[in-house]
Amino acid sequence: MKPFKSNGLVVTIQGTSLLKAIGGFLLFLFMIFSISGALTSLKPEYRISSSSVNSAANSLTGEMLYHFLGWENHSFLQGVSETSSPPGIANLVFKLSTNVNLDDPRSLLGRELPFFSIYDSKILVAGEGTDYTNMPVESSPPIEVLMAEQEAALQNTEGLEPDGDSKQSKTPPMSTGDKKPVYIYFSHNTESYLPYLKGVTNPDAAYHSKINVTKIGDKLKEEMESKGIGTFVDKTDIQGNLSKKGLTYGRSYQESREVVQAAITSNRDLSYLIDIHRDSKRKKDTTKEINGESYAKLAFIIGGNNPNYEKNLKFAKELHDRLNVKYKGLSRGIMKKEGAGTNGNFNQDLSGNAILIEFGGVDNTFEELNRSAEAIAEVFSEYYWQAEEVNSSAGRESEKK
Repeated sequence: MKPFKSNGLVVTIQGTSLLKAIGGFLLFLFMIFSISGALTSLKPEYRISSSSVNSAANSLTGEMLYHFLGWENHSFLQGVSETSSPPGIANLVFKLSTNVNLDDPRSLLGRELPFFSIYDSKILVAGEGTDYTNMPVESSPPIEVLMAEQEAALQNTEGLEPDGDSKQSKTPPMSTGDKKPVYIYFSHNTESYLPYLKGVTNPDAAYHSKINVTKIGDKLKEEMESKGIGTFVDKTDIQGNLSKKGLTYGRSYQESREVVQAAITSNRDLSYLIDIHRDSKRKKDTTKEINGESYAKLAFIIGGNNPNYEKNLKFAKELHDRLNVKYKGLSRGIMKKEGAGTNGNFNQDLSGNAILIEFGGVDNTFEELNRSAEAIAEVFSEYYWQAEEVNSSAGRESEKK
């Protein structure tokens, strides 16, 4: 007796097999989430497992799904690049169930070593000499520093205060007039530099209420306005506000957010938001000699947990690329921070032109920092006026139509 053949039957069998595969996969995910949910309810500290599963699930790309479906119906493989290799199912299942990526040992160490997660950032654009061993580190001051009634004595401060004879620049060919599109602020406004703190050698104790990153804002404003770009520097004492409210250092961005939102509400011209910080890394990682002069390196930090991520990344990349042409090696690159171990937003959802810049490290001097401020102002002004010209041209074309 000959076997019965029918194209309709074959299609039905393939369809049933495909539905079973999809159903099995969905059942597997349901079981994973159910187990993680049960563990979370029984023991709150297991909440990291829930976010871990979510993080692992987010790594499932469309191409991987095509591969899964292609195992049952080869027509789905037509949607996959010829150079793409099938996903390792064992690796994927292991990552889904444990959040340990066999290709990235940091995913295991981060679960075992305290505070390791603060180093778990991604390098989006690597600057000269930048790798995962020397990425920017955002450290919190020790509790004794926060609680100290008397700060460290200052040294080497000659020339830091303006003397009223600041350099007079020529009238810029272009100007924003009364508008101030650039807003500079400081979420960690007391971050300071060791060369100015007498008797302080511990990088974690480099904090001061007077000599700190806010002085970079003054220099950056001066340079921006010399190029015709109105700039507002907000020196609100964020750390002082936290202390008054009894809030921890970790609430710095939430506190600065209120200040930034208020500024945007009162001045609709503000469109470029720059949060200035200082890295905790040492001099060898944060200093660059260019044409015989020493500069403090710059690092751009982009929060991955905000809707303006792509726009902010594009803005940061423009500045990085321009610096790399004129001041090669000055930019350490662009780093992405997201997830449970960091803020992941940095108020960058408030504008598509918002960035966080790390100016140097604990060992840098204001001579080096000021040179870097001049450099960033130079490339920013080029970018700004070019963008304004494009917008103006687009407006003129629109009026003609």
